[in-house]
Amino acid sequence: MSGSAVLPAAEVRAVPSAFDVAVLALARDLRLAFRKREQLIQPLAFFAIVTTLFPLAITPRLAQLREVAPGVLWVGALLASLLALEFLFRDDAQDGTLEQYALSGRSLTWLLFAKTAAHWLLTGVPLALVAPLAAGALGAPAASLPSIIAPVAVGTLALSLLGAIGAALTLGVKRSGVLLSLITLPLAVPILIFGARATELAIAGESFVAPLELLGAFAVLGLTLAPLAAAAAVRISLE
Repeated sequence: MSGSAVLPAAEVRAVPSAFDVAVLALARDLRLAFRKREQLIQPLAFFAIVTTLFPLAITPRLAQLREVAPGVLWVGALLASLLALEFLFRDDAQDGTLEQYALSGRSLTWLLFAKTAAHWLLTGVPLALVAPLAAGALGAPAASLPSIIAPVAVGTLALSLLGAIGAALTLGVKRSGVLLSLITLPLAVPILIFGARATELAIAGESFVAPLELLGAFAVLGLTLAPLAAAAAVRISLE
């Protein structure tokens, strides 16, 4: 009889996959975010302030506000999403979490994708849900309000993925907010154009499938390339 002990099969733990680790990282970021509620409220409050002040600066006539509503909504959503991007990797870089991610042997690409997904769930999805209310205040017909959710949701996903690259590139820069804006805003112009066009068609009651598909194409391109680029930039910043 051999003297070596054989572990039962039930005691052998399977190594978690990269997806499982990413899900755990996503759950961690969501729990931490709800402990800092001021960071959750800040983008929504900014979006509400922008869409509320715009009628005061232009005109209270709903017919004229309806014409500028798509641009107001998307500029507000873009700036609100950008406002939350500065915190995407900063806190984890300061407390050493990103360095532990890089040294853990797990896929840094999947881990950063999880952090980006958390940013979208906490910023993009709430903006998409609030956008119909802002559009209604700007004179959009009530029948068109549900159709506004899809373009904003897909567009903010593309913005989060694009912003993740900018946040990773500016990770080692002090007061990186201005530099992050200079990197992200020019690249976000196509998303802004197609998103505003989709919202304009939705408010008019016409089909907005074509611009929505283009927004989806940007989101798919971001899903393919953004986590890889962000992981490479974070590794460079940590060296």
